[in-house]
Amino acid sequence: MISTYRLIDPLSPYRALTRHYHLIVQMARRDVIGRYRGSFIGLMWSFFNPLLMLGVYTFVFSFIFKSRWAGQGGGQFEFAVILFAGLNINTMFQECATRAPTLIIENRNFVKKIVFPLETLSWSTLGSALFHLLISTFVLLIFGLVVRGTMPWTIVYFPLVVAAFLPFLAGMIWFLSSLGVFLRDLKHAMGIITAMLMFLAPIFYSKEMIPPQYRQLLYLNPLTEIVEASRDVLIWGHAPNWTLLGAYTLAACAFAWVSFVWFERTRKGFADVL
Repeated sequence: MISTYRLIDPLSPYRALTRHYHLIVQMARRDVIGRYRGSFIGLMWSFFNPLLMLGVYTFVFSFIFKSRWAGQGGGQFEFAVILFAGLNINTMFQECATRAPTLIIENRNFVKKIVFPLETLSWSTLGSALFHLLISTFVLLIFGLVVRGTMPWTIVYFPLVVAAFLPFLAGMIWFLSSLGVFLRDLKHAMGIITAMLMFLAPIFYSKEMIPPQYRQLLYLNPLTEIVEASRDVLIWGHAPNWTLLGAYTLAACAFAWVSFVWFERTRKGFADVL
């Protein structure tokens, strides 16, 4: 299929979103519902999964390890709340990264359909992951309100934090889904890569635990700024660092554009490989 987008236009990835918005929403809804089809409680698993995991984290880190977050006092449950906020971001990233290498392969029936816009698969996958992030964040906020007795007003900034993350995730899906068609080993490597990025981001530990001379290296990890900004607005009650978040957004948008161009240039070879 010949690209119908002006690839020199840096807004072309978002034109794909607006042009096929209803199709993307429909596919994301089908993906979410299909994941729980056949189960007894169905879509309610999207709520119970994060709730059960939060219960496990609370029991393990608060009662067994008696962990405390560096530089924070807090109560017995504080560490679990802080940890869960970081893991929510990582889970969204991991869902997109591990699905991307097989995204085109699993939807090979769409490849030879000239009228089907393959670029929408990235946005629909992202929409499904975003749904689960929102459910997990709701669980986090309710749990935080119960154990801390307060909910910071800065949660109103959370949509801006997530919005900064979305272009990076969309770009990553376009790049990995295209590369995965030609490099089938990629799906096996992503488990290792995502695990490395999780432990190299300040999710299980505070960045203050890293020696100052190496601390800035954490920001080479695409998860770090979003994890930190999420905790700022959801837990600490601080506005995000707008300079860092703005720089991250610009870099993410540039990455999304380059990845979209890569996807559109390589898609003509999908049918031959598949």
